[in-house]
Amino acid sequence: MALALAAFALQGCLARAAVDVVTLPVKAVSAGVDAAATSQSEADEKRGREIRKREERLGKLEREYDKAMDRCGEGDDTACERAQAIRAEQKALMQGLPVEPERD
Repeated sequence: MALALAAFALQGCLARAAVDVVTLPVKAVSAGVDAAATSQSEADEKRGREIRKREERLGKLEREYDKAMDRCGEGDDTACERAQAIRAEQKALMQGLPVEPERD
């Protein structure tokens, strides 16, 4: 009787192990796809952060440019060169930003 009970119990274990073995590749692939795929909302959030960082940098550069231009107007040649370098960086940063529609 104990042998019959053990055989019955082992059938459940073997069936469970077989199910685990069969579903393991599906679970592994599914987890890999979830980890590798970026949802649209995550991509949008990332793009938004990138745009905000660029805009913050542009604001800082604009303040630096204004100061350099003031010094340039006073005859500081180094400040004039710095202003030109700042303007070049601003133009490079603006290339990836979305264009805002004109307001009437």
